[in-house]
Amino acid sequence: MIIREKRPFFRGSLMLISFFVLLFIIFMPIFPDENGKGLTGLQYSDNVFNQLSKGSSYFIPAVIKRLDEVDKSNVSVTVTLKKAEFAQLAAEILRKSGATEASSENAQVRFSGNLKTILLSAAQDGDALYHNNGKAVSDKYDGQEPLKVATAWWYTLSPTLKELQKQHLIREAEIVDQVIRRAVEPGNNFYSIKPIKVSDNILLLFSLLAFYLIYTLWYGFSIFELFEGVGLAMTKGKKH
Repeated sequence: MIIREKRPFFRGSLMLISFFVLLFIIFMPIFPDENGKGLTGLQYSDNVFNQLSKGSSYFIPAVIKRLDEVDKSNVSVTVTLKKAEFAQLAAEILRKSGATEASSENAQVRFSGNLKTILLSAAQDGDALYHNNGKAVSDKYDGQEPLKVATAWWYTLSPTLKELQKQHLIREAEIVDQVIRRAVEPGNNFYSIKPIKVSDNILLLFSLLAFYLIYTLWYGFSIFELFEGVGLAMTKGKKH
């Protein structure tokens, strides 16, 4: 390799070496979580953003309030679950959630009953999981694993949404969609995560974003300096 410009070459080399030294540190489990467990820098930042996301994603009370819109809606639905192993559990959950009739056969689940009663149970399960109270969900369904219950709800309600649309029960389908997206999914996705508010952690959020920006530019400028050092630089073309 021919070094044409020593100063930019050594600047770039120093920047690139320090970049990889810091990268090595980032992958070391030296960042403590709230329980004192060591996390890598990526795990720590991922955990922080998950906590911030959870603190800004609590819509379950509003969803429960909307259930009044389907207070008098009685439905009868037959759906096919994408995963047949959840069909029997889904039928058990529906029976314990107030469905007047619920049965399963292979991947197919049939149920009927008051839609508000059924969806209220699903939303309450999502709320319990959101608040990391898996025991309440487990006790409600005879010791079933909490996240397995949430998964069964998701595999049941997702095709129910489409079936209600086929029955031209548009308002009912919309409420089911709200329960899935704003109660069942947040409960499942944020289970065991401690929520924190963005307003209480502005400095931490700003520091993480600033570091990400600076660290990315750091690598880019180190490569730019190295290329300039070996004579590979962009110059303005001559006018003819």
